[in-house]
Amino acid sequence: MRIERVELFTVRLPLRSPYETSGSRETHQTRVIARVESEGAVGWGESVAPETPWYSGETPDTIWWLLDAHAIPRLLATDLAAPEDVGRTLDWIREHRMAKATIEMAVWDLFAKRQGVPLAVLLGGTRDRIPCGVAIGIQPSVERLLERIARELEGGYRRVKVKIRPGWDGHVAEAVRNRFPDLPFQLDANSAYTLADVALFKRIDAYTPLLVEQPLAEDDIVDHATLQKQILTPVCLDESIRSAEDARKAIEIGATRVINIKAGRVGGLAESKRIHDVCEERGVPVWCGGMLEMGIGRAANVHLASLPNFRLPGDVSASARYFETEIIGEPFTVERDGTMKVPTGPGIGVTVLEDVVRKLSTRTKEYRA
Repeated sequence: MRIERVELFTVRLPLRSPYETSGSRETHQTRVIARVESEGAVGWGESVAPETPWYSGETPDTIWWLLDAHAIPRLLATDLAAPEDVGRTLDWIREHRMAKATIEMAVWDLFAKRQGVPLAVLLGGTRDRIPCGVAIGIQPSVERLLERIARELEGGYRRVKVKIRPGWDGHVAEAVRNRFPDLPFQLDANSAYTLADVALFKRIDAYTPLLVEQPLAEDDIVDHATLQKQILTPVCLDESIRSAEDARKAIEIGATRVINIKAGRVGGLAESKRIHDVCEERGVPVWCGGMLEMGIGRAANVHLASLPNFRLPGDVSASARYFETEIIGEPFTVERDGTMKVPTGPGIGVTVLEDVVRKLSTRTKEYRA
């Protein structure tokens, strides 16, 4: 298959409420959206890089540059026999995984639509529904956090993830467990701690969180292995896992007992599937992380989370939690049982509101073979 046409769009939308972590406070999301076309079929992909480089070295501007200067010209000159060929074609590009994922996920959508099957089928998914969790940013007070958790549980979510940072950690875990004795909850540190904080995590053990996500440096696995040996709470790695090889090494040295897979961060769906398979072979569960995606990225996450080793509820929340404006015609909702339906239409299975994307876009460029 030859890609005949590519379009890029930059879309910036306000969040319903600010989202605060140990590294940033975000009020808007800016996404580069890729539209790829071949023989009348259209595929869509969405970038996940935050507006500032606090989470990774990538931003919407670097994504646009990489796609414009390198990735798209190379792909337009390449015959693609399978969506995995995108990764092989762009493998010469060091890093820039979020940029490569933007176009790679669009090509997966394109291939699935050309075959007339849901993306989940092409990926090897086995579920028609996925369990859903919700991530809650740092709140103005513990009481506000507890009120927010109560509202989310009323909405059907099966587990809650709470962001932590130094000074907003042990007492928060204690308050959550005291108010909700049976709640499955996770803690996400976004690399805010060091091994000097072992005593804090030993204290947190008493409140039995499901896991603590990425407590130490974003590029570390060695210190995480040291930490895991000293605490009961499972360590979950996110930023440290950029590939299936990273996952294999982290598991082998005991640095992690759970892995969070974010397709938009690791280079796309093909690498996500490889990470999934490596973890499944070694008995390590995975779950699908979120990056405050708009509808296109959210749809891809839902299909990915249908794979069998996604054994924990992911951060695949309802569309309406984050944005007032929709760019898809069938927003995702969470059922009362805490699950979300996997779309059954071809590709990502939702209608991209192309006129809305074009209207909202602050930058657009077209490429042809």
